[in-house]
Amino acid sequence: MRNREIAELFYEAADILEYQQVEWKPRAYRKAAQMIENLGEDIEKIYAKEGKAGLTEIPGIGESIADHIAEYLETGKVEKFEKLKGKAPSGTVELMEIRGLGAKKMKKLADALGIRTLSDLKNAIETHRLRRLEGFGEKSEENLARAIEQYEKSHARIALGKALPLADEVISALKGQCESTGSKIDLSKIIYTGSLRRLKETIGDIDILAEADKGEALKVMNCFVSLPDVEQVILKGSTKSSVILREGIAIDLRVVPPESYGTSLQYFTGSKEHNIELRNVAIKNGYKLSEYGLYLKESGKQIAGSSEEEIYEKLGLAYIPPELRENRGEIKAAAKNSLPKLIEAGDLRGDLHMHTEYSEGRDSLKTMIEKAEALGYEYTAVTDHSRSQKVANGLEIEKLKDQWEEIGELSKQFKIKILKGSEVDILRDGSLDYPDEILKELDVVVGAVHSGFALPERKMTERIITALENRYLDILAHPSGRLFGKREAYAVNFEKIFETAAANGKVIEINSQPSRLDLNDELILRAKNFGLKFCISTDSHSTKGLALMRYGLGQARRGWLEKEDVVNTYPYPKLKEVFKKHRPSQ
Repeated sequence: MRNREIAELFYEAADILEYQQVEWKPRAYRKAAQMIENLGEDIEKIYAKEGKAGLTEIPGIGESIADHIAEYLETGKVEKFEKLKGKAPSGTVELMEIRGLGAKKMKKLADALGIRTLSDLKNAIETHRLRRLEGFGEKSEENLARAIEQYEKSHARIALGKALPLADEVISALKGQCESTGSKIDLSKIIYTGSLRRLKETIGDIDILAEADKGEALKVMNCFVSLPDVEQVILKGSTKSSVILREGIAIDLRVVPPESYGTSLQYFTGSKEHNIELRNVAIKNGYKLSEYGLYLKESGKQIAGSSEEEIYEKLGLAYIPPELRENRGEIKAAAKNSLPKLIEAGDLRGDLHMHTEYSEGRDSLKTMIEKAEALGYEYTAVTDHSRSQKVANGLEIEKLKDQWEEIGELSKQFKIKILKGSEVDILRDGSLDYPDEILKELDVVVGAVHSGFALPERKMTERIITALENRYLDILAHPSGRLFGKREAYAVNFEKIFETAAANGKVIEINSQPSRLDLNDELILRAKNFGLKFCISTDSHSTKGLALMRYGLGQARRGWLEKEDVVNTYPYPKLKEVFKKHRPSQ
């Protein structure tokens, strides 16, 4: 149902018009938005059956507003509203969502204090500049500060590393709950959707979609709202229910019939931008696409809907994996059958970044190797911290050599190939933390920045470039240095970094730690354009951490990477050749 989508369109237009101090139109648009939002019927179905005349039968919808709705349903946009977007300074419309901060007040803040962003607003409150404005005061500042706190909480996003296992748990619990009732409900087709299915690094709420016959839908909803972890039931219906878990996370469940499962899955997976382009393709080909199915525009006959694959096929497109659905050229590529064959979990042959109890890991070297072999890996690299990382119990040279001896012994006991490695600090001057005579003995050198994060961009860039020009460095680890919720990425010129890495044949890491996901998808895309090779590593500090590969894999897929782009898909002899290139001939 696109009711909410269209309602939001009118709410946004009303906000902008209020910002422009237009008198009556905002009220009309808000009234229409509220009516559409609370409409018990699908507005798209009304238009499909009755045309514009059916829209004008809805209270609060006149000819002009009906025209806008029809234009949006037909083209995916309203030209008049597109022009409106440039009439309010960027960021100000979003700030109007904060309680107590309407259009008039926002315009005053923008004009008098240059406030455009949430950061601007918070700074003005902290420095008490707001209270000096007419119409504001000390109390206004206090109220806005509380409103901002609530706004940030409501708009907080959930890290992928938290959302994905939680969604898996909820789906598993729901299946179990339905089974416990003795009902023979078939929940074989149930999956999380939205940005979570696209494996974005952070998400909003968790959305789940299930297929069930109409007679079973309510039974599924009864099971869902009665899950043990449900703190509050926000909405319970026959097709959609919403709950808040004890963790404070909102989860929506939609249940659709088999004939609509595919189109619903496609629609609710998104992204919004991808869906708009896809609907435009449908329109151009004489079809109408909605969450309910793919229809012939003239006759209204449904021709597809049960699976995503058939939707894309009917539109003349190759199937587009969820991770690519961001309107980054994937639809044009699908039309030309030139989409990348994305890397898959089964392609990975090893992990090139992990820690043991030699440094800050929780498990012994032997235990980590056992687990890596149990995962079916052909090889793995042991990369404990170098000596400068005192806080991480970094290895002095003698201790590193002791580890080499143990690796030699374990290599006789296991089939898996064990590479002698180290996560070597890139020091402030760009030099590496061990001397060359040690570095050349290592099978793989993983270089990383662990200090001096506040260096100016030029200095940080020079630092990393110097390290990349060292022939012994093989892999640049967690290249941006970010930690979700703790540390922003450091300032660095990635164009120069990627250029230098490519010129020197270096490998760029995609770190799978959910707190890092570094590189992110956008930087992966940029790096790929330089012809760079990557590795997907867990940076694990325990056997449990070795299972985190799925998160880095997701970012790699979002970055359009194929098997050949990632060196730890290579068989062991080929991988050794990659790293030998950086070693002097023996």
